[in-house]
Amino acid sequence: MILAIITLLIVAFLAFSAFVAYKMVKPPRFIGDWTPKDLGYDYEDVTIETRDGLKLSAWWVPNEGPVVMPLHGYTRSRWDEVYMKQTIEFLLKEGYSVLVFDFRAHGKSEGKFTTVGDRELIDVLSAVDWLKKNHPEKAEKIGLIGFSMGAVVTIRALAEDEGITCGVADSPPIYLDKTGARGLKYFANLPEWLYTFVKPFTVLFSGAKELNMLEYADKVRKPLLLIAGENDPLVRPEEVREFYERNKNVNPDVELWVTDAPHVRTLKFHPEEWKARVRNFLSKHL
Repeated sequence: MILAIITLLIVAFLAFSAFVAYKMVKPPRFIGDWTPKDLGYDYEDVTIETRDGLKLSAWWVPNEGPVVMPLHGYTRSRWDEVYMKQTIEFLLKEGYSVLVFDFRAHGKSEGKFTTVGDRELIDVLSAVDWLKKNHPEKAEKIGLIGFSMGAVVTIRALAEDEGITCGVADSPPIYLDKTGARGLKYFANLPEWLYTFVKPFTVLFSGAKELNMLEYADKVRKPLLLIAGENDPLVRPEEVREFYERNKNVNPDVELWVTDAPHVRTLKFHPEEWKARVRNFLSKHL
């Protein structure tokens, strides 16, 4: 009887872990109702076909300047009003053209599961493909501004794609397992230790490959602005600083800005300073 009870408890615990993992890799889709038209700019609804066969929903907003692609974070989409809407408006007012899409399994894009930075790189590279095919005159210089998961992809794209000129990585997770464990507490109020049991199921469901972001500190040799917050519950500023210290050994154009903001909230807490720093960075490198 005792053995049966223990077995039942173990099965129930593993089933719960699998349920949590499924929810993590299949976040609710965040879809809003505003468009760049509400910001005063004409735009096109476009579809980006990815290199692995998915269709991403996107907006193309042409302007006189080079293209910058804002990249949203986990569980969000281009409709996010904490940082995406403000970033899009800022870029358009600065004269940049904007191509913005929902990552796979987010917003209105296809895809069953998110891989939180792994296959999302394919999404960015496919957006570059779309730009080269449809607006080749705009594809010579491309900047990225990524938040959280989008910041991970920004760093990876700088290292792995020649078409990307420079990037801003706001609140980039460096130790993804640590951020994932903190995320259980942050998003679901679950204990961080549970992540050890949840992670194998997330890999099983999504097929995501494990990323070592510190390895990219040896690979990125393009202009990169890192932004970290002292009150970030998901990404410790010292982790971002570790990446910065390692990257500056090979990259003279890496910058670090540490603020007092929570996760991806520097733009909200310090909007004018964020805009000034990003403006100067983009005008210098793009």
